[in-house]
Amino acid sequence: MPITSAAKKALRQSRTKRARNYNTRARYKKAMREVLDLVKAGKVDEAIKVLPRAQKEIDMAAKKNILHDKTAARKKSLLARAVAK
Repeated sequence: MPITSAAKKALRQSRTKRARNYNTRARYKKAMREVLDLVKAGKVDEAIKVLPRAQKEIDMAAKKNILHDKTAARKKSLLARAVAK
């Protein structure tokens, strides 16, 4: 456990940031899973409607430095290719 007051504050901050990062990460993963499940089920029209929201969630994660920019681009490309097939 932290002893100094600065270490205690750092622990509080890291717990807050961890929770915030977890929520953002969970949102973009859920959106990706939704698109891929719709494609796998053959519901391409619904997947096309959900795709922009998934791309937005990925962009937000990249903006908050939870994903690297190129990783975000790769994930968006993967979704677009899956819907286009």
